[in-house]
Amino acid sequence: MAKISELRDMSSEQLRLLVKDTTDHLFRLRIQSQTERLDTPSELKKNRLLIARIMTVQRQRELKAAAEATVVETVSGT
Repeated sequence: MAKISELRDMSSEQLRLLVKDTTDHLFRLRIQSQTERLDTPSELKKNRLLIARIMTVQRQRELKAAAEATVVETVSGT
């Protein structure tokens, strides 16, 4: 599983692709858990946590960009 520091080093595009792949994998695991027995039920939790970490990093970047835009706007006087 990716550590938060590894996620922060990734580009925004890489994070988008990773969250998409992880969400797809989580969907397949949920279907598998309903139709047959999972080999490792803990995979569901690991994937949910990874998605949460990725979304946290994405949100932190959004907030940072918004704060920087506010600072630039304030400095420029508009």
